[in-house]
Amino acid sequence: MKAIHTLVSGHQVQLLQGGQAFFPALIAAIDSSTHEVRMETYIFDVVAAGAQVAEALERAGHRGVLVYLVVDGVGTPELPLQWVKRFNQAGVEWRIFLPLGQLGVLIPSRWRRLHRKLCVVDGRVAFCGGLNVLDDLYDPNYGALDAPRFDFAVRVTGPLVQAVHEATAQFWWRFQAASTARQSDFLAAWRALQEAVTLALQARSDVDTPAQPGHGADRSMKAALVLRDNVHNRSRIERSYRHAIGAARDEVIIANAYFFPGRKLRQGLIHAAQRGVRVRLLLQGRYEYFLQYHATRPVYGALLAAGVEIYEYTRSFHHAKVAVIDGHWATVGSSNLDPLSLLLAREANVVVEDIGFARDLRARLEHAMNQDSVRVDPATYANRPWRQRFLDRVALGLTRILLFLNGSRY
Repeated sequence: MKAIHTLVSGHQVQLLQGGQAFFPALIAAIDSSTHEVRMETYIFDVVAAGAQVAEALERAGHRGVLVYLVVDGVGTPELPLQWVKRFNQAGVEWRIFLPLGQLGVLIPSRWRRLHRKLCVVDGRVAFCGGLNVLDDLYDPNYGALDAPRFDFAVRVTGPLVQAVHEATAQFWWRFQAASTARQSDFLAAWRALQEAVTLALQARSDVDTPAQPGHGADRSMKAALVLRDNVHNRSRIERSYRHAIGAARDEVIIANAYFFPGRKLRQGLIHAAQRGVRVRLLLQGRYEYFLQYHATRPVYGALLAAGVEIYEYTRSFHHAKVAVIDGHWATVGSSNLDPLSLLLAREANVVVEDIGFARDLRARLEHAMNQDSVRVDPATYANRPWRQRFLDRVALGLTRILLFLNGSRY
């Protein structure tokens, strides 16, 4: 299978586990900004750590930094009124992407979401991962959590930052162009995009960003940004996974919160296990949503029969979307391996080719599997209660109906 992205050297990639590592790094970058901050996220919740990020954006705006924020209309249907006022007073430009409204859930074309989590500061440092702007110990649906969410992000400097900047700037421009029918506004949006690119290029030439302390920050690595959208990059993330799994010779470890892969990806995992590759999956063990929890279970059977090891994370909510293959290939990003991510949403992953980075991520995943998870026993799975089997089949059927209504083949 032909590779679908080019890994470029010259990057420093720092692995950040959970909000305890992610938010301080993100806030420090925003507080050091002098030109521009661009951020996209699915959820922007202004509680605890989320409020600290909002305050950092507000401070940047008051300093005269151009701040652009886009949140998703399902993950963040509205911002609190006090933050609307504060952002507006600070000059923060913010938009809500495709709010559903009262009848939006009945319109399949509006199921396409902004799910990627990206931030680029002054065109010199970028962040990508699975973490929303949401405190690790708080959930809007469940309240306080007894342990932090399991999730990852990366802080990146190097050539990949330009790709993140271009992606976020182009999305903002398209968003603005789609929001107006007047040609003058369209041309103004285009000029704003050109100005943003110029500012970012100037910032990169003006600022020599030193490597930050932490895992993977002291050496050059190969990396690439892999995007998924509904125009030119419909299957790039899935094909990235399939290519790496197809080339695996020793080991595949995937940690994914919402796991319902399509036929080709499932077959790739099964074929890898059948040719002697050790395949381990770290999946969600806590009940969160009906479809997410029950539609996943029917796919366990064929995977377990092929020798795939499945672990369910139980310490807290599992929200990670990462993988390590053969101890040198790794990916960290926002894309789940389910229909919403692989067919409908805008997603962003970073792929890293580096033994040290992969070793670090692998160690964290192994710890989670060994200490905070329960391995699924094939015999227990085969003999699970009839009520659970019934709910699993109902969820699977509903998922297939929703995909059919959307016109998607999976």
